[in-house]
Amino acid sequence: MLGLRDFGPSLAPLNAFLILTGIETLPLRMQRHCENSLGVAKWLKGHPKIAWVNYSGLDSDPNHALQVKYSPKGAGAVFTFGLKGGYESGKNFVESLKLFSHLANIGDTRSLVIHPASTTHRQLSPEQQVAAGAGPDVVRLSVGIEDLSDIIADLEQALEQA
Repeated sequence: MLGLRDFGPSLAPLNAFLILTGIETLPLRMQRHCENSLGVAKWLKGHPKIAWVNYSGLDSDPNHALQVKYSPKGAGAVFTFGLKGGYESGKNFVESLKLFSHLANIGDTRSLVIHPASTTHRQLSPEQQVAAGAGPDVVRLSVGIEDLSDIIADLEQALEQA
């Protein structure tokens, strides 16, 4: 009875429409997220300013066989990589991005980025950051559905400034 009092008897029509549209287009969006993420991960892996890439969609990733077994349509849109140059390079990189939004959440249709050591994990000691997988070189991406060439162009220009 309290739910009925607090929320009403049904969704507002616009809210119902937006939820339904989101559910109906989820497979298309996830396909684009996965394709873009794999493209970005492959590009980053070959970049001279990148120390490592942790994305199970890459054939070279130690978890690739599990990814194929459990998620055969793709490894998702979120992954991390290590930027050579450490903490300051990570901060400069994130601040130089133009297409990516600097946010801690994930799963948006837009591309998002965060440098955990200078944001979400800054209260931890350097040793604790490393133990948590948020060392000074770590950058986390949540790759969106924008055009892949635009995503890579933004990453490239930010890496030049990092």
